[in-house]
Amino acid sequence: MTVTAGTQARDRVPPTERIAVRCVDSDVHPMPRRGELVDYIPEPWRSRYFLSHPRGEAIYYDAPDYAHSYAMRVDSFPPDGEFACSDPDLALKQLIMEAGSDIAILEPTHGEMRLPEATHAMCVATNQWLANHWLDPHNNWHERWRGSICVAIEEPALAAAEIEKWAGHPYMAQVLIKAEPRPSWGDPRYDAIWATAVKHDITVSCHLSRGYYETLPFPPVGIPSYNHDFMVTYSLLAANQVMSLIFDGVFDRFPTLRIVFVEHAFTWILPLMWRMDAIYEKRKRWVDIKRKPSEYVKDHIKFTTQPLDYPEDKTELTRALEWMECEKILLFSSDYPHWTFDDPRWLVKHLPEHAREAVMFRNGIATYKLPDTVPVLEGQVRVF
Repeated sequence: MTVTAGTQARDRVPPTERIAVRCVDSDVHPMPRRGELVDYIPEPWRSRYFLSHPRGEAIYYDAPDYAHSYAMRVDSFPPDGEFACSDPDLALKQLIMEAGSDIAILEPTHGEMRLPEATHAMCVATNQWLANHWLDPHNNWHERWRGSICVAIEEPALAAAEIEKWAGHPYMAQVLIKAEPRPSWGDPRYDAIWATAVKHDITVSCHLSRGYYETLPFPPVGIPSYNHDFMVTYSLLAANQVMSLIFDGVFDRFPTLRIVFVEHAFTWILPLMWRMDAIYEKRKRWVDIKRKPSEYVKDHIKFTTQPLDYPEDKTELTRALEWMECEKILLFSSDYPHWTFDDPRWLVKHLPEHAREAVMFRNGIATYKLPDTVPVLEGQVRVF
């Protein structure tokens, strides 16, 4: 007998019948229940750092309804009073059964600590927690969840070791880093991370982070004052990392490396490609890369659809999507359980028709090396 979403499972065994994957969601945020993560944090960091450093609210996060639901969908909080997306069964019901995603890439929202060793300790704990509470046979019986190997890019040797530790896990689909730490990614100090990812043929994704003080994105004019400043700043941060990856030769050193920018928006990449190509054309005698910058973007880099910049004139977005060849660089993402959640049935209608299958599932399958079928779940909504 198989489980029905929203009911207690008696025998969590996937059905033998399988169905084609038609929606890959590349940005879903599982959260630990209260106290669930603490025991996974290695000592001495558990006692001397995380349990002895109480801190208040991040006042720069002012999303709608933040005081009430912490910017989450109010219906994503489970009945037991725990945090949004802390119940794998409720997430299965809302995201898979009702919204129609077939496979979801889980990205725990760990932040940047002021001490790199503390960030690494949190990553170690997060990876073990995710494996035990979401990717285990009890909670991933349906084979719809895929995890992220969280690493501290500030500690390249430790990050590479963490990738080695988890790369063989059947449900770990990507490495997850942050873009805020300095220097930029083209610096050779990070080569151990790229080399290990390439060795295991695993994608490296970067999700925006809300750290503390100097771990926040830092524009040349100084720290922004409000949340809306920060949200735009993340795109500028991603643009600088794209330029560093290309002009510092990372993709020439690692020709099979795949990078995904999650929740950094994407409409800015079109003018950036134009600008990089123009500079390259005029100065390629002095630039030590082998191809036009836009070619590296289209072959090595992907962006998630959420947040979707949606102008009043929809045709403007359609033209931009076509000009940037969105079928080559975009991955569908919902951002569940945040209030900004994009339902895949809504999003697909706003893509050019010729790009819909590529963005909604084909690119996801190729980027994360996913199976093209999953066990049938009776009653699941289908996007296509």
